[in-house]
Amino acid sequence: MSKSRIWRHAAATILMVAAAFLATAAAAQDGRIPIKAPRALLIDAESGATLFQQNADELAPPASMSKLMTLAVLFRAMKEGRIKPTDEFVMSVNAWRNGGAPSGTSAMMVPVNTKATVDELIRGIIIQSGNDAAMCIAEGMAGSEAAFAKLMAEEARRIGLTKSTFANATGLSDPHHLMTARDLATLARYLIEEYPEQYKIFGEREFRYRKHRFFNRNPLLALSVGADGLKTGHTSEAGYGLVGSAVQDGKRLIVVVSGLERADYRRDDAAKLLDWGFKSFNAVRLYDANEVVGQARVWGGKTWYVPLAPKDDVMFTVPKTPANQRISAEIVYKAPLKPPVRKGEQVAMLKLSSSSSSSTEVPLYATEDVPNGGIIRQGVDSLVLMALRRLAF
Repeated sequence: MSKSRIWRHAAATILMVAAAFLATAAAAQDGRIPIKAPRALLIDAESGATLFQQNADELAPPASMSKLMTLAVLFRAMKEGRIKPTDEFVMSVNAWRNGGAPSGTSAMMVPVNTKATVDELIRGIIIQSGNDAAMCIAEGMAGSEAAFAKLMAEEARRIGLTKSTFANATGLSDPHHLMTARDLATLARYLIEEYPEQYKIFGEREFRYRKHRFFNRNPLLALSVGADGLKTGHTSEAGYGLVGSAVQDGKRLIVVVSGLERADYRRDDAAKLLDWGFKSFNAVRLYDANEVVGQARVWGGKTWYVPLAPKDDVMFTVPKTPANQRISAEIVYKAPLKPPVRKGEQVAMLKLSSSSSSSTEVPLYATEDVPNGGIIRQGVDSLVLMALRRLAF
């Protein structure tokens, strides 16, 4: 048995509510909600709870939806002061030929060897889905698109995208350029939370550049669903896809659909999932920020246990009218947890799930220091741990 294994502490059931499920809610949880997308995901933006999923962890070509990752790299550089909106990048021959007018793909139409500001290029990516604009940003920041793809991969892992791989800044077809619906939703949630000022651009309906007038390609913006972002995508290999977000009555949902045969299918599926989510679910607060929700066993520490708490309020999304709806919590961490444990150190995850299949995970942090317990305490705990391991065989 490995010295490091996952310990699961089943918490008491923390919520019971009763009523009758809406028929649409029951249908969705049974996987019968009528959508055409082979891959789909709907999450609550505040809690991160998964409300509906269908092949959400399957890697597939993301097309231009992956330009969200290009923007994430750029937005971080801007936030850190390394790049300003007024900085200018030159449209290279390579970017113009392979992503601009001669390419026959979606383009911002920046003339070759012409400078464009970062602010213009951002709108060219978001509103027009310009491949030339994305390539220009990549070359301007990293020297080449291949080098920029490595930055995309690094940033993706930093913000929690676990499976996606990147080969370019555009989403044009490449066998090594793949994303999951879950990673796309995670990325969208990150952009919304981390870069609120830049996120406003996703809701802009048009962009004028030189003699051109571009209209936002996100079809949800024209519907009465409260949409304000994010990005469409299409290639022959990827099919039609959409990452969208909408707000109603202060509640934000994020939807991802991909692999569809027609553009109107992605619009209809995304709108249908958003409408169902807003009608069927409410968010409830389960724990306050810094409220102790459990503890983890510290082997060889001055004290046996360290209290655990979330840094923010713990919100969870439940059906508005569920039948015997049960929410359960589980604290999960790698054991044996050994000292020293520092106050504020993340040591566990709180896994929340409901009988309606919604789920989320919340990081838990140590609320106090646990130093080494001395030779005697360490010796006793070592003997106990050895005994437990033998019983496990």
